[in-house]
Amino acid sequence: MQEFAASAIWTICAGAINILEAMIVPILKYGSPELKTMSSPVERFDAELEKIAKNMLETLYGAPGIGLAAPQIGINIQLATIDLSVGEDPSQLIILCNPQIISTEGEQKSDEGCLSIPDFSDVVTRPRKMEIKALNLHGEEVRYEADDLLARCFSHEIDHLNGILFIDRLSPLKRNLIRGKIKKLAKAGEW
Repeated sequence: MQEFAASAIWTICAGAINILEAMIVPILKYGSPELKTMSSPVERFDAELEKIAKNMLETLYGAPGIGLAAPQIGINIQLATIDLSVGEDPSQLIILCNPQIISTEGEQKSDEGCLSIPDFSDVVTRPRKMEIKALNLHGEEVRYEADDLLARCFSHEIDHLNGILFIDRLSPLKRNLIRGKIKKLAKAGEW
């Protein structure tokens, strides 16, 4: 259950973001130092923030994916876009500024990937349920209670804002296997 419905966020955001031209921006890949940096809190809720969010949405839908954090496009602020419908259902669009986890419950294990680590995935343990609070694009507090895939996505994107990638949640053996494959791809000029 959401205290502040996603459709309300879409309504608030749509009016603000639709006036701006959007563009797809490059997604940083594993190895980029920006992905391992702690993000700074959003302090200014203005047209520039709306433009960044709009670009993130275009990039997210173009990838396609269900979540994208600002550090993945080289902007180290605490901003994340989430849409489990990948643009098909505007009521599922969620934009979070400065998200904080209030509580978690249980755990779920599922295969997980990342737009910054394309073509790689592995089983990651995440909270089954989670309550978060954040600010919307206008600096107003929003709260969400999420479970299953949405809880997984919140956890994944909040990790990005803290410089953590999904492979950091894997065993050292699995993490090193993926790193080794990425190094080979990089040597071959394919990363």
